[in-house]
Amino acid sequence: MTKLSVNINKIATLRNSRGGNNPDVVKVAIDCERFGAQGITVHPRPDERHIRYNDVLELKKVVNTEFNIEGYPDERFMTLVEKVRPEQATLVPDPPGAITSNAGWDTLKNKDFLTRIINQLKRWGIRTSIFVDPEEKFVKGAAEISTDRIELYTEPYAVGFVKNKENAVASYAICSKLATDLGMGVNAGHDLDLNNLKFLKQHLPGLLEVSIGHALISDALYYGLENTIQLYLRQLE
Repeated sequence: MTKLSVNINKIATLRNSRGGNNPDVVKVAIDCERFGAQGITVHPRPDERHIRYNDVLELKKVVNTEFNIEGYPDERFMTLVEKVRPEQATLVPDPPGAITSNAGWDTLKNKDFLTRIINQLKRWGIRTSIFVDPEEKFVKGAAEISTDRIELYTEPYAVGFVKNKENAVASYAICSKLATDLGMGVNAGHDLDLNNLKFLKQHLPGLLEVSIGHALISDALYYGLENTIQLYLRQLE
């Protein structure tokens, strides 16, 4: 079964909009695991507009499933990751002011940089994953820098799904199989929801993990967090 990692950035956004500690990010992470989530994802950004760096330190104390930290591997991010030692670090090419991730790595142009970062993460005993677009050249480039996994950037799939879902998933199926053949694991994330998740899973049989935040937290406003997590898990069965 593909694992569900819940991205709790939006919980932190809600907390930060009012100040104080309501909702409590740490408690929500604990509850997500209690409700069936198999991982917790956070993406701390330099301006700390949602997840704060101290949140990451506090979450490390309580997360009992897989802790996945996403981010651009600048000096501050790497210092945090070294201190926390999460199960997985997912590298994204976001500039500091990005609202959300909107592209994968060019693994060819950034080969030397990514190789150096991935080697360091592996020395710390952390599984590595890099965010890539569903293009074969970038998947092949990822294999050359020895990352453990790739995370396929699924916004184009989500946009295309409503028009022609077979066409939308085609490049993802090809790249997923290629990654597996090259010895890498496959994750996926961005704009996945209750409408498009099952179809993606059906066409990516080797899919190991999905990271979902915005849609899942939005659905929880209507269905409740526990029920929503169960609904997403059913799509991955």
